[in-house]
Amino acid sequence: MAVNNHNPDVLSCLANLSNDEVFTPPVLANKVLDLLPPKVWQNKDTRFLDPVSKSGVFLREITRRLISGLEKEIPDVQSRIDHIYSKQVFGISITELTSLLSRRTLYCSKSANGKYSVAGNFLNDQGNITYKRVEHTWANGNCVHCGATKSVYDRGKNLESYAYPFIHTKLNSKSMKFDVIVGNPPFQLSDGGAGASAKPLYHRFVQQAIKLSPSFLSMIIPARWFSGGRGVDEFRDEMLNDRNLRIIHDFPNASDCFPGIEIKGGVCYFLWQKGNGEKCTIHTHQGDRIVSSAQRDLLEKGADTFIRLNEAIPILRKVQKVNEKTFATLISPNDPFGYDVRVEGSFKRIMPKYQMKSFKNSILFYYSGWQQGGIGHIEKSTVTKNIEWINQHKVYITKAYGAGESYPHQIINVPILGKPNSCCSESYIVVGPFANEKLALNVISYMKTKFFRFLVSLKKITQEARRGVYQFVPMQNFNQSWSDAKLYQKYGVSQKEQLFIDSIIRPMDIKDEE
Repeated sequence: MAVNNHNPDVLSCLANLSNDEVFTPPVLANKVLDLLPPKVWQNKDTRFLDPVSKSGVFLREITRRLISGLEKEIPDVQSRIDHIYSKQVFGISITELTSLLSRRTLYCSKSANGKYSVAGNFLNDQGNITYKRVEHTWANGNCVHCGATKSVYDRGKNLESYAYPFIHTKLNSKSMKFDVIVGNPPFQLSDGGAGASAKPLYHRFVQQAIKLSPSFLSMIIPARWFSGGRGVDEFRDEMLNDRNLRIIHDFPNASDCFPGIEIKGGVCYFLWQKGNGEKCTIHTHQGDRIVSSAQRDLLEKGADTFIRLNEAIPILRKVQKVNEKTFATLISPNDPFGYDVRVEGSFKRIMPKYQMKSFKNSILFYYSGWQQGGIGHIEKSTVTKNIEWINQHKVYITKAYGAGESYPHQIINVPILGKPNSCCSESYIVVGPFANEKLALNVISYMKTKFFRFLVSLKKITQEARRGVYQFVPMQNFNQSWSDAKLYQKYGVSQKEQLFIDSIIRPMDIKDEE
């Protein structure tokens, strides 16, 4: 009878802490380490740091590579191992639990100086994998280091504070001199708002690591920073203007990087290398393949966000060459009619008092949210913004729509004709208003084209679909209706480029599978 000798790597079998604190699969950790030049594994003076160690997988794989790379320089195996453990490999864990797990992974013992530890020269139980509980520093209800909400995370010493040491401690770049920093930081912290409301956190780890001035930095982070957004606009600008950013591996579908994990907008990992470079190499992944690679600037002319699809660049350049106004000038700000009202001292929204049947002084009320959507009737006097729009023709479009996890996407929700004597909830934004219904209908024909939604997709990588995502969409003459055929001819979109757009954008009105 055949004997089953399958012995899986335990670090590939760990259940994740959450969608925001995801253990790094060993295969992925090695792909990240492959970005580093071979010379780092052959230098006994190179110092490595994982500042967000969870399972210890990066530390283990770094050690494996050093054991092989330093064989000639330090021939004796035990001397080589002792040198690597004591002089070259360092970690800062994110919790006490992950510090024990990381030491078990690297030293084969939860105590670095324990009986079964393979590291023979540590005098303390932490070794070079440290964890020290620190507390948030509160000011005006939030932590000055990470932005955590005091009402949520000021929870006493018996519960985890999520005050991660690496970003809550003043670090000295001289005493903490590392040549290589790698890791997979926590992505965000819940802020106590409704649903999945959370504050981004990952960018703070990247910024802190850069302050330590390593020669190389590589981290796995959400790709949401490509277009900025809540709390990361400054980080986006820093990264996109940083000539040290040399390589980006982009995963629009996060499960291609972290199997079984859904992260809106996908994830990426990058190589930051000290010393001014020129262009950045962008690799786009789909499934287990790299489907596109290009060397290019991180910022295109006239853009303030990163365009993740290499094939989209020549199409965008054709559009920009015409030099037309942006369609974004037709898009209203958030909450066009003033219905975004919250309970005092809370994130909870107050539902407008609408009815399903018309009544005296009522107007049509297009609503979406509260786990439902439709058309009701609401007292006209409840409108507090843009009252002059009520009796005009306009278009309603939801300000959020699922980003999708696999191509092709619909990108935005189906636009709705907003007739006179109507308004909408804060879940919609307004396009317009327009002088007559024909103009509004022609705008809708434009918004439904694949061309329009493709240009939106260059900025929209999460569910957010506010005014900014329409920046790359050019204005048209809306005295006529629009089709893809007309638009492709106008902008000289080639047959190959049309096929690419087809691969990204699905026809409108097909129900999402999300």
